[in-house]
Amino acid sequence: MSYKRTVRNNRYRRKRKSGRRQSIGHNMIYTSIITIVGLCMFVLICAIFAKSIKNNIQPPKEVVINEVNGDEVVQDFLTPNEYSRPQTPLKKVKGIVVHYTANPGTDAKANRDYFESLSVTHETHASSHYIIGLDGTVIQCIPTNEISYASNDRNKDTISIECCHKKKNGKFTKETYEALVKLVATLVKEFDVEKEDIIRHYDVTGKMCPKYYVEHEDLWVQFKEEVFAVK
Repeated sequence: MSYKRTVRNNRYRRKRKSGRRQSIGHNMIYTSIITIVGLCMFVLICAIFAKSIKNNIQPPKEVVINEVNGDEVVQDFLTPNEYSRPQTPLKKVKGIVVHYTANPGTDAKANRDYFESLSVTHETHASSHYIIGLDGTVIQCIPTNEISYASNDRNKDTISIECCHKKKNGKFTKETYEALVKLVATLVKEFDVEKEDIIRHYDVTGKMCPKYYVEHEDLWVQFKEEVFAVK
């Protein structure tokens, strides 16, 4: 074989090897691009699917209590607003929280109207599902399938009840107490709540609320016994 032919053959072999290397490099680039595009498409499809599921989740069922202790429960819902009725779904009820209004002598309607006024004053975030008046009247301010602003980090999974009281010591009237027992007993049955899940605001944050039943632990224990004694 001549020298010239050998040189030509060597050049040809080098060119073929170079071509193969370029072809392999291009294939790797194309494979990487296809993989990245595929992953992006997969993530996008998953996001769309997840959003579709979220949008199709049925809102929690509202439980309507029409009467307590033989008296009608007054439904006087707050106007939807971010300060007292944000309309955030309460998806599962895991407890019932009892409060006192800390406004001696005021009645259920006055406290309900205070919650309503927050939509205008923007003074704070506050509300409750129910308020029980001095005469045992029960006003429902928020549907049971929405959260209220009453129990801090337990807003998301509890029903809240505010109770009116005549004096600073926070003791409930006989009428308020009896209505509270019957209302909580009804809620316990509707939402299958355990005795230990009937709590005070105090049990969530340490706040002295409801004051009388924080200072009289034995009466709080007795209250829960009476709730579960209701047939």
